[in-house]
Amino acid sequence: MATTLGLSAAEKTAVEAFRREVVEPSMTSLVIIDFWAEWCGPCKALTPLLEKVAAAYADRGVVLAKVDTDKNQFIAAQFQIKSIPTVYAMFQGQLVADLTPARTEGQLKAALDKLLAQLPIEAGDAASAAELEPLIAMGEQILADGDPVRARGIFDQLAEMAPDNAEVASGRVRALLAAGETEEAETLIAQLPPEIAKRPEIVRTQAALALARSAPPVDDLAPLVAKVNADPQDMQARFDLANAQTATDRNAAADGFLHIIRTDREWNEGAARQQLLKLFEAVGLMDPWVSQQRRRLSAALFG
Repeated sequence: MATTLGLSAAEKTAVEAFRREVVEPSMTSLVIIDFWAEWCGPCKALTPLLEKVAAAYADRGVVLAKVDTDKNQFIAAQFQIKSIPTVYAMFQGQLVADLTPARTEGQLKAALDKLLAQLPIEAGDAASAAELEPLIAMGEQILADGDPVRARGIFDQLAEMAPDNAEVASGRVRALLAAGETEEAETLIAQLPPEIAKRPEIVRTQAALALARSAPPVDDLAPLVAKVNADPQDMQARFDLANAQTATDRNAAADGFLHIIRTDREWNEGAARQQLLKLFEAVGLMDPWVSQQRRRLSAALFG
């Protein structure tokens, strides 16, 4: 894979992406390469283990790279991937171990400990921003995918590596909120140092906490949906449903609040607009989704 001569445009793109996301990081880190696919049940079972161990070993120079074999068939072919999950370790552009047989946390950690003892990887005392960035992104993606328990596990590991990182603290709190652990989230925020609590990431998280207080999670939305369907003009039922949806489906929640605003903007002293603005703050005022919804709100108010 040292050259792209003779390759198609798609293959060249795949090679460059692999070089950027896997080979280059391996120059200074031990990269765990996880070959997987969406349809692969064993892959999905292995993923949380790989994520957990990679996060735990990040301060020792270990990073996780995931390669979807369906979307990267050319790359998979270069590595002669015959079955998945297949897990390799790469250092300085060379495969140094086949980690596929390691299917438990203990086995994987033992294999990594052995590799790290043999390879000239310089691990700092604290995680650098470059090391944290992909791990934070991984936690955020897991949270966005609707698995707050796994996301919390990732952020808890990162908090041990970088206790004063505002993004990590924000992720931990939002994972707790998504899991319905509001009191624990409040405690965590209260324990943050003042200089961290003032950061924009934490201000956003405090908005999410305020939203969670006013819209506690509902285990079963079906009764609320049925109530709205039975009487579409029941604004309280629609408000209760939208409130409950803020924790799981922000698009549906926004639709519900906007429906109330279009129907009766002053209903319950403007409660729907107030709650929608809380949702905007929780998501982040600079988020593209919020910009889109603000345009819809303006149209509802002034159109």
